[in-house]
Amino acid sequence: MSSHIYFLGIGGTLMGSLAQLAREQGFRVSGSDKALYPPMSEQLAAADIELFEGFDPAQLEPEPDLVVIGNAGLPRGHPGVEYVLNKGIRYTSGAQWLGDSVLPGRWVLAVSGTHGKTTTASMLAWILEHAGLQPGYLIGGVPKNFPRSARLGETPFFVVEADEYDTSYFDRRSKFVHYRPRTLIINNLEYDHADIFPDLAAIQTQFHHLLRTVPGAGLVVAPGHDEHVNEVLNQGCWTPIERIGARSVRQKSHERDTGRHWHASSAPGERGLAFDVLLDDGTCGRVDWDLLGEHNVSNALAAIAAARHAGVPPQVAIDALNDFEGVARRMDLIAEVGDVRIYDDFAHHPTAIRTTLQGLRKQVGSDEIIAVVEPRSHTMSLGTLRSELTTCCAAADAVYWFRGENIRWDLSEVVQNCIVPAHQFDNLDRLVEALATLPPRKRHIVLMSNGAFGGIYELLPRRLRAD
Repeated sequence: MSSHIYFLGIGGTLMGSLAQLAREQGFRVSGSDKALYPPMSEQLAAADIELFEGFDPAQLEPEPDLVVIGNAGLPRGHPGVEYVLNKGIRYTSGAQWLGDSVLPGRWVLAVSGTHGKTTTASMLAWILEHAGLQPGYLIGGVPKNFPRSARLGETPFFVVEADEYDTSYFDRRSKFVHYRPRTLIINNLEYDHADIFPDLAAIQTQFHHLLRTVPGAGLVVAPGHDEHVNEVLNQGCWTPIERIGARSVRQKSHERDTGRHWHASSAPGERGLAFDVLLDDGTCGRVDWDLLGEHNVSNALAAIAAARHAGVPPQVAIDALNDFEGVARRMDLIAEVGDVRIYDDFAHHPTAIRTTLQGLRKQVGSDEIIAVVEPRSHTMSLGTLRSELTTCCAAADAVYWFRGENIRWDLSEVVQNCIVPAHQFDNLDRLVEALATLPPRKRHIVLMSNGAFGGIYELLPRRLRAD
């Protein structure tokens, strides 16, 4: 009989993905969570994983061989955590289980940074797949080029989204220190996760620890112009570095810089945003795709550089990106009602909001853009970056702020100081009604939240169609 692994907090993207990997390894897998939602609940059911809503000690009878304890909403005092401790059942964290049970012996390609991890990891996994390398991967979202968010793969290559959030209630290190990458992408670095990090320096310390795990024969792909990343590199880097992004006169070199520099040049495109990929002064090919924003250009350059380290020629990587379908909840067009287009975007930080809206503005010209923002991520819900929130919607014509139950501060200060016309709502029905009764015109409404947003993704299109 196969060993039994029980996942406490199985409904989250990371834990649900890990559970699928465990099932693929041949373990008997079960797990529970406070609530279970699609698409993860559907993926888990399809993998023949036994699921429970809410914790009951009977779920751990007979006693499993191992309990993997998630991080979200699982502190000391949680009944499942207390039961496992009191019974002396063997347990570990999700990140450590991945590092101990899946990644040893693999060529790990890790994608880290404040922004763009999910998209870049999805790009990189797809490039390797397109090149015939059949990689394993674990991605903190739903990549549209793959049927699920994680798999073991058929070759040594394994792509992992490397999160700096802490590992568990009993391991306060960042998750990514468990992954031991050979190829490391650092997309960017800003202050985030205000619930666990007191300042940017604390985050930089964790990234320094990550750099200490990358071998000298590996590769670090990093932006040349990001001072926060450069500060981390200057704390110590023992691995060759390739740079991405436009060259800057202020760019400082590091002793481990290889001199290789990936950058892009805008080009005419048939589908949307197009750009030529350049390595130093040589053109590698052209990406022509539907994705919006300069941030996705940087994501693409990083993925191409990392894939080249794994042996994929840049032109093959570019061909793959021309067929890249994106990631769910990253500017997904979810409805079109008359002249109104509605998008779903997973907005977790003011910078992410800004770059997304700037990309849309560049694409739609003078069309009206309405940003509808629920600032519910840990950092935004605590009000830590409220000054940045007043300017992050500059590319929109107006912003509608929604104050959900988890937001612990008064949004009126942001509304008053916002540099575009701003409105605040505490009631979802009133918000939907306000959006539905705007004067008719060509309009793009971007729903920006990292949560379910009270079901507005279904409510607003339904209300618009009712007219």
